[in-house]
Amino acid sequence: MFAKVSSLGLFGLNAFHVDVEIDISRGNPQFDIVGLPDAVVRESRDRIRAALRACSINFPVAAVMVNLAPADTKKSGSVHDMAIFMAVLKAMRMIDTETDGCAFIGEISLNGDIRRINGVLPMVMLAREEGVRAVFVPAENAAEASVIDGIEIYGVRNANELISHFRGQEPIKPSERYIPPETAYTDTLDFADVRGQQFAKKALEIAAAGGHNALLIGAPGSGKSMLAKRMPSILPALTFDEALETTKIHSISGLLTPETPIITTRPFRSPHHTISAAGLAGGGSIPHPGEVSLAHNGVLFLDELAEFDRRTLEILRQPLEDRKVTIARSSGTVTYPCTIMLIGAMNPCPCGYYGNPKRKCTCTPNKVAAYLSKISGPLLDRFDLHIEVAPVEFDDLSAKTAEESSANIRKRVVAARQLQTERFRGTPITCNALITADKLQGFCPMDDDALLLIKGVFDRLGLSARAYDRILKVARTIADLDGSEVIRKNHIAAAVQYRSLDRKYWAG
Repeated sequence: MFAKVSSLGLFGLNAFHVDVEIDISRGNPQFDIVGLPDAVVRESRDRIRAALRACSINFPVAAVMVNLAPADTKKSGSVHDMAIFMAVLKAMRMIDTETDGCAFIGEISLNGDIRRINGVLPMVMLAREEGVRAVFVPAENAAEASVIDGIEIYGVRNANELISHFRGQEPIKPSERYIPPETAYTDTLDFADVRGQQFAKKALEIAAAGGHNALLIGAPGSGKSMLAKRMPSILPALTFDEALETTKIHSISGLLTPETPIITTRPFRSPHHTISAAGLAGGGSIPHPGEVSLAHNGVLFLDELAEFDRRTLEILRQPLEDRKVTIARSSGTVTYPCTIMLIGAMNPCPCGYYGNPKRKCTCTPNKVAAYLSKISGPLLDRFDLHIEVAPVEFDDLSAKTAEESSANIRKRVVAARQLQTERFRGTPITCNALITADKLQGFCPMDDDALLLIKGVFDRLGLSARAYDRILKVARTIADLDGSEVIRKNHIAAAVQYRSLDRKYWAG
């Protein structure tokens, strides 16, 4: 007796179609699974036997062979349990209903319950592309899967429910399509809580408007972390396509819940400085995304930047340029996207008061140099904005006047992003920070005074080509906030002042 059922597999972000073929024939009783399964897939034999007993169905006393095609692609995880279970029932003629056009993904427990799995979203997206009309998933994953339009999603709670559906006894109702709510900012931290620090606030507004990386340097207690944690409150809402991209990464990492089946706010990831290189960039025998990919389309905040292991930080250099992370393992190569805003915060020395006008630094010059050298020149060059966060004055802390709210700042940021959307329409560029070198001159026109100023700055400061490009991109953003299509002298001057701290602290 032969049967075939469709399933879906996943390697990294890449989903692939799997045909579950089964043959039940006379011979010594055995249950084998072939097709390059890993240990978890092979263990499904015992789960399926127990689930059949829980449904009062005897497992066939025969030679049972299951093939997961294509046989040359490694299958991992418990995602194929439901499909193998259905294939066994069809081969035993317990179910006669046709299952063409259906796909089954989900883990089955010993008592027949269907348990949630990771990575449902990218698999359902592939199923829709291949013309599959219905996908049966665990009930806990149904909301996540129903985000995708144009395909029927059936949430299954247990094996008996699945059997009753295909016998026509109690059909399962398709899940209604999940429509994500509008982004709510009511529960986010607000810039109105930050007293003073007008220079730093303006710099972070520029960073948000253009998607630029920013480095905050200042004494302990000056408000660096407080400012950075409020960045999500001024960022524009995710588009639906961006939300799907971000949700796919969180889906395969198991970070979604039935209550939040799709990411609707820009991610804000803040790993501890003891994180490993694999934790930051991703890794493992089956490569999983790291923090840099989990922050895709959002913010990666590295607090106490100089306390991170230098080798771990250096891993960021290529992803910041390429906007993707490629992880190669013997089992295959996986590429994860990582279009992020990198926000770093650090003290200028171990005690934190080097260069402070009101408190003496207790560190020796060698200690200061060793501390700052943890941030290499190439990594420092990838920060578009260098922001010195000065100590807060008493008058600012005791002032009765209200500070500007995040809502007001966000209006200016959204207006600047809308200008960029119109400018870059028809290109893969979404914000000023992503302008490629070949399009820089076309998208960043300067008047004569601005051109003269940046030429003088380039010669006098000995800027690298990367620094020049980044100053121009920041100036483009400042001009957008100013409502100017042409970059003027004051826009270049403002952009240059945000690239001065490398000369103050890293000058040798």
